[in-house]
Amino acid sequence: MSELRIGSLCARIPVIQGGMGVGVSLSGLAGAVAAAGGVGVISTAQIGYRDPDFGRHPIECNLKAVGEEIRKARSAAGGGIVGVNIMVVTRRYEDYVKAAVSAGADLIISGAGLPMNLPELAGGAAIAPIVSSRKALHVIARHWKKKYDRKPDLVVVEGPLAGGHLGFSKEDIEAYTAAKEKDYDDEVRSIIALADELGTPVAVAGGIYGRGDMEHYLAMGAKGVQIATRFVTTRECDASEAYKQAYIDAKQEDIVIVRSPVGMPGRAIHNAFLDRVQSGERFMRGCRQCITTCKPDTAPYCITEALINAVEGRLDEGLIFCGSNAYRADRIETVADIMEEFSQ
Repeated sequence: MSELRIGSLCARIPVIQGGMGVGVSLSGLAGAVAAAGGVGVISTAQIGYRDPDFGRHPIECNLKAVGEEIRKARSAAGGGIVGVNIMVVTRRYEDYVKAAVSAGADLIISGAGLPMNLPELAGGAAIAPIVSSRKALHVIARHWKKKYDRKPDLVVVEGPLAGGHLGFSKEDIEAYTAAKEKDYDDEVRSIIALADELGTPVAVAGGIYGRGDMEHYLAMGAKGVQIATRFVTTRECDASEAYKQAYIDAKQEDIVIVRSPVGMPGRAIHNAFLDRVQSGERFMRGCRQCITTCKPDTAPYCITEALINAVEGRLDEGLIFCGSNAYRADRIETVADIMEEFSQ
């Protein structure tokens, strides 16, 4: 099995653990993946939600927690690679990047928008945009080259089978998945071809669950994969046991596309909370300053509150984001089990 090289970094196993926000991928999971030879990733999305002062000063608590979680992950990583995932649409995005760099993050992965100014913020950290189209990569790479004389150290291609917020329209998601009207592999090949011209490795994300999924994309020229959903049902995942059990209990038909209050489609496990939202109930109780695209005055619920409820185990009051393969989870594994499968 080939290594994954990201700038000067080298992961023994070509697996990046996807960043899952609001408490799902914190230092526990990221540190374990890094120690096992992959790239462990902490999501900065509302990372400070456990701080007693979060309700009054969410951004300040988040910025403090970024450093704390990176340091804890590095302590557990045994010299392995620790990165962070920071969404471009995060309020005060630049401050989050600077906090991660200051705390010693090896890699900054950034999507949910085009990270046009990431090179000027990242210092010596490796940088990786998340894209869903060749056009997006072309725009980013051209701008970075012209303004910063820098290229991406890695490109993460996130497809329509991913979990959480998705960079596709609802119609495209349906066409790529259930209807099978489109083949996303053609777009992946096109992005890999452009990345090869840049001399940048590609990791493919979205729908990667087993070893065979990885081999499919490596055969197309990718250098690695990013996996998120598979890592939720591990002992090391930072989410509650009830959250993990929701994945194990889910059937394929339970996995649905929802419209997030921040304006993007997302993939989640159907539950009583979604039924109540669908019936017209409104659960907006204050703003936690998360995403710039949210409109608190009209949003049906606070996505931060819904995700916190879920990750802490109050499932009937929360939004359970997941990838398209969550129904394949049938047991609690260890990170070591998964990494061994992908290293053979």
